[in-house]
Amino acid sequence: MKIEKNSTLLMIGDSVTDCGRGRPVGQYWEIGDGYVSLVDSLLQTVYPDYNIRVLNTGTSGDQVKHLKARWEEDVFKHNPDWVSIMIGINDVWRQFSHPLETDWHVYLEEYEQTLRELVQQTLPKVKGLILMTPYYLSTTTEDPMRATMDIYGEAVKRIAQETGVIVVDTQAAFDALSAYVYPASLSNGWDHVHPNQNGHLVLARSFLQAVQYDWSRSTP
Repeated sequence: MKIEKNSTLLMIGDSVTDCGRGRPVGQYWEIGDGYVSLVDSLLQTVYPDYNIRVLNTGTSGDQVKHLKARWEEDVFKHNPDWVSIMIGINDVWRQFSHPLETDWHVYLEEYEQTLRELVQQTLPKVKGLILMTPYYLSTTTEDPMRATMDIYGEAVKRIAQETGVIVVDTQAAFDALSAYVYPASLSNGWDHVHPNQNGHLVLARSFLQAVQYDWSRSTP
């Protein structure tokens, strides 16, 4: 597995990452009840000898500009070895949910530039960094919000390719299930965004596959 022994993994993002985590930082029994918790549980039970500490500093409602404003406090202060970032859903969503509140909008150029800056600032201080794309739980690619989310997801992939960091294509992971499961049924209240437990497991599985987690590993 790419994440080394005795590492601290910090996961940051919006409400999908937050999931009721403790303040000022989520860890142990206050890590939240979403994909971060599942990642933590699977690391602790299959890789107990790795002694990996997982921290959650996701904040509900955040956009990439909010991450930038608190990056020192939410990331660097904790001296992580690995950082995972999943941001972008609200950057897109606010353009559709509040079309007249333009101060709430984060358009593609600002989104990509800000995320790239965060990656570039962070890489010299960590052993590894993982970018998770934003997603929208619909296979109707002509839907304006899904189409815009795909554009923002491509920006994440560009940054990952430019900087050599790991990328998790969460949209592709959800789309792979569409032949068997209606995508919105993986979200709470069918809002197409906030995952239920099955949706969070899709995110956790995709993340762990990206870091080469060995699902068949025997407990040492």
